[in-house]
Amino acid sequence: MRIGRRSFLTRSAMLGCSAAASPLLTPVTFAAAPMDARLVVIILRGGMDALDVVQPYGDPDFAALRPGLRGGPAHGAVDLDGFFSLHPVLSPLMPMWKAGELGFVQAVSTPYRDKRSHFDGQDVLEAGTAGLTGQRDGWLNRLIGQMPGAQARMALAAGDGELALLRGAAPFTAWSPEAELSMSPQAERLAHLIMEDDPLFAPALADALDLSAGRDQSGQPKGKAHQKLADFTAEQLRGDARIAGFSINGWDTHAGQVKGMTSALTRLAETLVALQNGVGPGIWDRTAVLCLTEFGRTARENGTGGTDHGTGGAMILAGGAVRGGKVHGRWPGLAEADLYERRDLMPLADLRSQVGWVLHGLTGVGAAALEREVFPGMQLGGDPGLLR
Repeated sequence: MRIGRRSFLTRSAMLGCSAAASPLLTPVTFAAAPMDARLVVIILRGGMDALDVVQPYGDPDFAALRPGLRGGPAHGAVDLDGFFSLHPVLSPLMPMWKAGELGFVQAVSTPYRDKRSHFDGQDVLEAGTAGLTGQRDGWLNRLIGQMPGAQARMALAAGDGELALLRGAAPFTAWSPEAELSMSPQAERLAHLIMEDDPLFAPALADALDLSAGRDQSGQPKGKAHQKLADFTAEQLRGDARIAGFSINGWDTHAGQVKGMTSALTRLAETLVALQNGVGPGIWDRTAVLCLTEFGRTARENGTGGTDHGTGGAMILAGGAVRGGKVHGRWPGLAEADLYERRDLMPLADLRSQVGWVLHGLTGVGAAALEREVFPGMQLGGDPGLLR
């Protein structure tokens, strides 16, 4: 059974929830709250190319901008609505799309602009601030702080390295797969920073990290790290956990994008399917998965078969709680005059407000708290209708 926000509010009131003191949550652990929703936030590190994932093949300027990347149904992509098509590697997710459990929001971005640094972009994304303010905690941790009765087992940070999204005073649990990587997260980020603009070394580094993640010290397959993350996360979501976050790397496609996107999108598709299967239909119906990236990429492909750091991007939504089967958001167009600085997809919505409405609908945290505490300085604006 799907439980909408209106039903949640009604049932909360029946349990004696005071609208003045705690308008949308009873003072118990979230696991025992009437709306037993789950939230999974996946950070797609590296800057996912929104125009390759959800391809606006119906835009008259799209084909000329990307003659080598060749999007649209004529080149194997899956038509979504007569204007957008889905990258063919994500075709295993089409059952979710047809069931209304997969959707996208195009032309969104954090307030971060112009410098196009992975470090800074990810910091702004995970801090949830209007810019580089030095904020030390993450917006997902601050969200937990707005929920009465939050306990450590309620929230899970999964994977290797620190997830700034969940860093802060509110309690959460961390878990890492047993796979041993050949580089520390800090060394990996430094290597990406040094090599990101090199058309030879950047894809070579990505290949080496993929290999190290997929083989043990003797060179034998040791299982897929992203699969382990998804399976473990699903197991926890079947128990006490209500919020989980982790990362999927490999989205920095400066060169050889066809190969790079195939690898990254395969991991993403497998992760989402594993989460759906792992939690089961009853919990999946009450789950929202948000896939977020620090920025988009240039509208034009470059000379090495890739795309460079951009601005506007896309958010991916999955789960039975989301209003899928639709590409949400306004489309800015790809004519040169419509592009941001004549190079990037123009962002028409604050990513934080889109996420904010999902959080509001799932958890009941009020608009004032979202704008003041969770995403300081954010204006929630009108409801974009991302939840059922």
